Amino acid sequence: MIDTPTADEALAHIAASMAEPVRARMLCCLMDGHARTATELAAVGDVAASTASAHLAKLLGQGLVGCMAQGKHRYYRLAGPEVGQALEAMLVLAGLPRPRFEPSTPPALRQARRCYDHLAGHWGVRLHDHALRQQWMSADPGEERGYRFTAPGLDALRELGVDVDAATGARRRRLACACMDWSERKPHLGGALGAAWLQAMLAQGWLDPDPDSRALRVTRRGQTRLERLLEDTTP
Repeated sequence: MIDTPTADEALAHIAASMAEPVRARMLCCLMDGHARTATELAAVGDVAASTASAHLAKLLGQGLVGCMAQGKHRYYRLAGPEVGQALEAMLVLAGLPRPRFEPSTPPALRQARRCYDHLAGHWGVRLHDHALRQQWMSADPGEERGYRFTAPGLDALRELGVDVDAATGARRRRLACACMDWSERKPHLGGALGAAWLQAMLAQGWLDPDPDSRALRVTRRGQTRLERLLEDTTP
């Protein structure tokens, strides 16, 4: 018979995971909401990659962090807002401010750029988060990193000029998925709908491509329309 730990025993295990200095530094680093790779967290903890992996396995096992695999990289984030709230409370007791994320990506690429054929960067992440807040989409439990768009969400995209029918009819491609943004370290929207949304913004003159790079310049019209769209908080 397997004994179920009591609440105080479970708390002790979680607290022990947080109390180890290297793991505490990793958790505090992730409090800004931006994901990090194991290599970056190893640097934060000032430990070797193998040691960092062992610490991250412990944090994963305790449900304190989550891992998102994308290509050859694995990105780690806090497992949920309740973890961040607990860490925030501890930092208040410690009398120290939460750490800040300092990106090193060139400004033009960080603002807006192509990620394959969908929008990445600051604006890509904001649109992704807006779609979630508006309940246009939700996580698909049957597909890793996948999203299901609601009927109102698809209608909203149609109103924005997105060719939803072509996107939903695309074969051999995911309809919508979270794609980790390497500059913002938060997800932007990938998949067929993400690509169709970018094409709509380009066609309507919201974005102007840089001929020499993946950067996309937000036009004056685009700035106005994007800000207006993101001000709408009605689900």
